Amino acid sequence: LPQDQQTEAVCNRVESSFLEDDSQNWNVQSGIYTGGDTMLNGLQQAGLPLAILSNKPQDFTVACVEQMLSNWQFSPVLGARSGIAKKPDPVGAMEIAKRLDIAPSEILYLGDTATDMETANRAGMYPVGAAWGFRTVEELRESGAAKIIHTPEALLELL
Repeated sequence: LPQDQQTEAVCNRVESSFLEDDSQNWNVQSGIYTGGDTMLNGLQQAGLPLAILSNKPQDFTVACVEQMLSNWQFSPVLGARSGIAKKPDPVGAMEIAKRLDIAPSEILYLGDTATDMETANRAGMYPVGAAWGFRTVEELRESGAAKIIHTPEALLELL
């Protein structure tokens, strides 16, 4: 095979191997962030609806919620679905607003990436950056976070 085809074949095998391993071990060192349970308990006790929007595949997103977040009621739980644009396109966020029958401007969107902040802003929701998550405070701020919180419990204080 020519060099570029050999490289592509190796990359495909590596990707396939990774995806197989990840599908079996994604939760080995995964868990809820410290304070996340307190935050979710407080939100649920306040009677606030909880929803999830992810760019991860729908089946994986639902399985993750069922395994890691089964103590709380999330509805809807939306992952990547065929024919639906992924974040930062606001279509998924707008679908959540519609299903909850809540105006987007009345929804607080908590996220830990620039993609989340852009999605919230494009949907007309209130973007709150989670500084304990995946990206830096600077990235969250630069991408449009209206507020940045440093612990999950701080969301309860913000509300």
